[in-house]
Amino acid sequence: MQYPEPIAQLIDSYMKLPGIGQKTATRLAFFTIDMDSDDVTRFAKSLISAKRDLHFCSICGNITENDPCDICQDKTRDQSQILVVEQAKDIMTMEKMKEYHGLYHVLNGVLSPIEGKGPEDLNMASLLKRLQTNKSVKEVIVATNATPEGEATAMYLSRLIKPAGIKVTRLAHGLSVGSDIEYADEMTLYKAVEGRTEM
Repeated sequence: MQYPEPIAQLIDSYMKLPGIGQKTATRLAFFTIDMDSDDVTRFAKSLISAKRDLHFCSICGNITENDPCDICQDKTRDQSQILVVEQAKDIMTMEKMKEYHGLYHVLNGVLSPIEGKGPEDLNMASLLKRLQTNKSVKEVIVATNATPEGEATAMYLSRLIKPAGIKVTRLAHGLSVGSDIEYADEMTLYKAVEGRTEM
């Protein structure tokens, strides 16, 4: 038995989201049908608004309503540091910490030869341009994930930036708070030893 066309299209739309398979998409579609009409209208409007009203900051690449974004416009932030992240959502994670007060730059991904992603596919050229025009930047903190692609991207950025005399640092990796050494893998332990600090 085939679903009516509107349900089939809704299922198909949900399946375009990452990590959503046929079963979950079907469940979401039927949940949506059971929703109150006002809730469905608000949901649809929020999707349209997010797509229509949000864009990338022309300076850092963050998702924003205003250009430049609020962080780039904030002159009270430390102009000597730029923290480089993979995705715009990583900025929100860092901001929740309330300990970092510098600027950001979003790469929109990482280098991945398997997926055919090279430097030209990332937001790297604008970072290099920022560093050339903004002489107050003294440190670039690379905050890519601790994956092979994230590590390769960090090394590539370091090789591009260091010749300009700008300090390049990497977020520390290793044992998380509350974890047991017994359960840590070799790479995590290696990073923990390598990134040890004096007490």
